[in-house]
Amino acid sequence: MADLVLYLGITLVGYFIGSRIRDYKEKLFWTGKVQTAAITCLVLVMGMRMGSNSEITENLGTIGITAFVITVVTVVCSIVAITCARKLMGIDRYGRLSAENAGGTDSQNTNIKEKKTDEADDLSADTGKEEQKSGINLMTILIVLAVAAGMLFGYFVIRSVFAGNMESFETLAGLGIKIGLCILLIFVGIDLGLEGTVVDNFKKVGLRIMVFPAVVIVATLIGASVSGMLLGLSLKEAAAVGAGFGWYSLAPGMIMEAGYLTASAISFLHNVMRELLAILFIPLVAQKVGYIETTGMPGAAAMDVCLPIVEKSTRSDIAVYSFVSGVTLSILVPVLVPLIIGL
Repeated sequence: MADLVLYLGITLVGYFIGSRIRDYKEKLFWTGKVQTAAITCLVLVMGMRMGSNSEITENLGTIGITAFVITVVTVVCSIVAITCARKLMGIDRYGRLSAENAGGTDSQNTNIKEKKTDEADDLSADTGKEEQKSGINLMTILIVLAVAAGMLFGYFVIRSVFAGNMESFETLAGLGIKIGLCILLIFVGIDLGLEGTVVDNFKKVGLRIMVFPAVVIVATLIGASVSGMLLGLSLKEAAAVGAGFGWYSLAPGMIMEAGYLTASAISFLHNVMRELLAILFIPLVAQKVGYIETTGMPGAAAMDVCLPIVEKSTRSDIAVYSFVSGVTLSILVPVLVPLIIGL
């Protein structure tokens, strides 16, 4: 809860700063490069943390395959569920409410439609200009390289340097990730403030924004339950694994405390993989499927680790959807996991 307050506070401070310097928006083009560099460093540290963790590297066999299948199924189900929900709500792939659902006269709606079309075209043209030149998403490449380099460094170097004292490294890595997140989130807030459309977009969508975390919850639990049972887990074990929603530091401990050691290991790897899979594919999903779909992929990490990547890959106001989704899922993890595993 303390981290939640911290991250929300940092983002609000950034928003306040951005709203006050909106007139200088054109001179602040460099903020995007700062975010890219910070994301790369953050993912590198995460890779080091995973590569140095023997629990992850030593369980990449049967347990790893089970966790991977559950991860892929839950992420795909979440994407499909969000796509269906936003289409039913009249929201386009760029996260903008259609004219019919925004209200107004026929003439106003026509003008809005034309405006939305123009904006969508601009967004399509602006999304990753550098990536489109080469046909490859630069952000995805950077993230893949950073994760791979981090895991290799963690496995071959960190284990040797911190042999017998991995707790010190975990403390340092955790502190580094928290500092990196604070830096990223203040820039996310600044972007939101510079954009100046967050409040308007939130008013248009209103409480309907809660539909997206709701469908992610349902899709995740169904996907994890079905795939987990097919792979040999019981219904409550599979559902409890899915109910971790990517929170690998909390859900596995709750499952282990209930006496389900194998399910706990699967939960740990699954939640790590969900966050990692989201980090790798958020840019691609944003480009090929839809902006709001990216907010459901990471689960609980949508409010912190993956929030800057969502914002960087989509548009600053989509970060609102991501933050709300991540907060909702994070709040429900300590409620749903013990409830399900205790049935």
